[in-house]
Amino acid sequence: MESDRALGRGNGGDQAPVEDNAQPLEWDALPASEKFERLAPSRKQLVDTVKMIAYRAETAMASIVRESLARTDDARSLLRDLFRSEADLLPDVEQQVLRVHVHPMSNPRSNRAIAHLLEQLNAAEFTYPGTSLQLVYSIAGEAENPNLAPHQNPADQEI
Repeated sequence: MESDRALGRGNGGDQAPVEDNAQPLEWDALPASEKFERLAPSRKQLVDTVKMIAYRAETAMASIVRESLARTDDARSLLRDLFRSEADLLPDVEQQVLRVHVHPMSNPRSNRAIAHLLEQLNAAEFTYPGTSLQLVYSIAGEAENPNLAPHQNPADQEI
């Protein structure tokens, strides 16, 4: 820190200097305004359970994505990109379908891996919770006839 001051690179005066011998504070030593409310054990257990379920679901999806990737280490990062990407939700109550059009990834390799995952999700025929709408996933911009029911999709048919 002395060398920073000698070179004119101080902390700009807007921060307090950092002590070299900082010791951890005990919970009881914190002022009341600095303490946060801890989760009750039952709530913490619920939060931990939800985290565990989410991790297991992500792990299952990663194993599906790995089937389409040459570098299997990229599966989780590709899933993170998918979870952060935008999607269009198009409900069709008449046909009892909720179409989820995922926006394309940054490269064709990623699109192929995500398309493989979406095929598996479509094969499972999940319904949106609390409704009778079947979830149908696709990558936006791919050829698909939106007026067909999921089992009538020509992309699923062999030529």
